[in-house]
Amino acid sequence: MNEVDTSFIIFSSILVLFMTPGLAFFYGGLVSKKNVVNTMVSVFFITGLAILLWLICGYSLAFSGNIWGIIGNGHHFFFQNLNFEKTTTGGIPVGLYSLFQMMFAIITPALFIGAVVGRINFKFLFFFIIFWSIFIYYPMVHMVWSPNGLLSKLGALDFAGGTVVHINAGITALILAIFVGPRTKKEPQHYNLAWVLLGTAILWIGWYGFNAGSALAVNSSSVLAILTTTMAAASAMATWSILELIHNKKVTLVGTCTGVICGLVAVTPAAGYVSSMGAFWIGIIAAGLSFSFVTFIKPKLRIDDTLDAFGCHGISGIWGSIATGLFASKSANPNLTLNGLFYGGGLRLFLIQLLVTIITIIFVGLMATTIALLLRKFVAIRVTKEQEASGLDLSQHGEIIEQN
Repeated sequence: MNEVDTSFIIFSSILVLFMTPGLAFFYGGLVSKKNVVNTMVSVFFITGLAILLWLICGYSLAFSGNIWGIIGNGHHFFFQNLNFEKTTTGGIPVGLYSLFQMMFAIITPALFIGAVVGRINFKFLFFFIIFWSIFIYYPMVHMVWSPNGLLSKLGALDFAGGTVVHINAGITALILAIFVGPRTKKEPQHYNLAWVLLGTAILWIGWYGFNAGSALAVNSSSVLAILTTTMAAASAMATWSILELIHNKKVTLVGTCTGVICGLVAVTPAAGYVSSMGAFWIGIIAAGLSFSFVTFIKPKLRIDDTLDAFGCHGISGIWGSIATGLFASKSANPNLTLNGLFYGGGLRLFLIQLLVTIITIIFVGLMATTIALLLRKFVAIRVTKEQEASGLDLSQHGEIIEQN
């Protein structure tokens, strides 16, 4: 066992776990007062549910065996037959690697909650996350991060979860927003902007565990991931603020924080493969694309993605995955076999990333649609108009936030 790398991954796992309560604060601060409890519970309860699912079948379906390059087998259900003392090729205990991956299984479904807060039935959400984890998330992990996975064999580059986490969550958010439908009355007032900033800060800090930890060692790739993560977040934040200033004549706290998230999302698949200059441009373009979608395109689509989960994670995630094929560089990571298009590698890596991105969008879109169609036959997908009007805090949880 490599004690230094093991300690690093323990710390990274804690940072990634810390992101989920951070996201609860971020989303909780953005919604209206009457839906704060519901929003935070909807994000945070996933922690327990996702851990149990990972124990029961998640790790096994993601990393044990291989069925058609799409899914694993049941050899390690309930962690049976799993030697926790065995180490990976990098010298990290298998049990710790499973723990690190578990944290990704927690935060990913929490991301798409933002699209449907204030109107989705909590019972529907509970069962949806179970089926989504089994039929979408675990297969995506296997396809991309298992050596025998379909997308892995295609040559996909996804350092820390551009496809597995952000495109996955973004497309799911879009599908759920379509099925649940728009709010009966939009309430733009945010409950607590200080929470939004707090949540953003926690997410940014946690993202270092998310991206740098994905190197699975204290090495040049983990250091590079920290640098590129910082650069992309900063360039996206500045870009969003400038675009707001041009379009709205003012810079908002919500917009500034949103820009940070877009940069972090976009650099995730590329974090260990691009230079700081590549991350700089990835962040700028991510903010430009997401800002344009949220400001100009979303209103015309009439899809009510409440907190812009698709606009941020979907749009910036798609861009980040494709951008990896443009900016990946052997000079940044000597382990790469191909350079990106902008570094003299030709079209090959770019086309691979484009194909992988398209496959991810189609797979997640079709599976999320199927799950929603079947599940709504048994559980109401949306709360009643009366419950929506009064807020879900009281009707769904019997608790309310008191304003001092």
